[in-house]
Amino acid sequence: MDLEIRGKRALVCASSKGLGRGCAEALAAAGVDLVINSRGAEALAATAAAIRKAYGVNVTEVAADITSENGRAAVLKAADGVDILVTNAGGPPPGMWSDWDREDFIRAIDANMLTPIALMKALLPGMIEKGWGRVVNITSQSVKSPIAQLGLSNAARAGLTGYVAGTSRQVAPHGVTINNLLPGIHATDRAVSLDGGVAKAKGITIEQAVAERSATIPVRRYGTAAEFGATCAFLCSAHAGFIVGQNILLDGGAMNSTL
Repeated sequence: MDLEIRGKRALVCASSKGLGRGCAEALAAAGVDLVINSRGAEALAATAAAIRKAYGVNVTEVAADITSENGRAAVLKAADGVDILVTNAGGPPPGMWSDWDREDFIRAIDANMLTPIALMKALLPGMIEKGWGRVVNITSQSVKSPIAQLGLSNAARAGLTGYVAGTSRQVAPHGVTINNLLPGIHATDRAVSLDGGVAKAKGITIEQAVAERSATIPVRRYGTAAEFGATCAFLCSAHAGFIVGQNILLDGGAMNSTL
């Protein structure tokens, strides 16, 4: 399917690896020029070079912490006028409810709620002026089915979801859509980190931890960055203009729900 977005420009955050890179590659495959970002300059440069070589699109890389004010300013300067925004940032660490203080919540909200809101506020006006735009926020399955040990993430991402629910309806008349992608377990560094914690706590190997968690997923495997990216690219396509304010699960059927 031709996504009909060749020649558009996209900002994809936290895209040197994992789900962000999956989204960046899928958009590049559709002919979209990119501004990509991550904190690690070396990994980001390698990703940019690989995407340029594979897809022949223009790629601008900005090594910066997207959750910081200075980092956002640098990224937004490079991304001025983009047609597509994919927000993404690493989740806060797991723990117990009794572990978290006010500052822990502030950091989580800054990274996973206020950062994507700031990016939308900066870039939505340009999209509205052009009469076309796409925003996809990478959140988490925990928005629909909270994960107890990820309480910081549950709280911050739920706040973003509420913001998007209202804002998406306000910008839709201008040809701009905002939707959220809710990943379950995917084969990324985040999964490795969480599986490592489980393995240590249970005294088992990483392989055993992966097998245990895979068994709880109906498809019996982790998702891939490529299939996640393909879904993101479709939401950014010309064919997705009637999808507004939705929270789309990519979890292999892990959440058991009728609706």
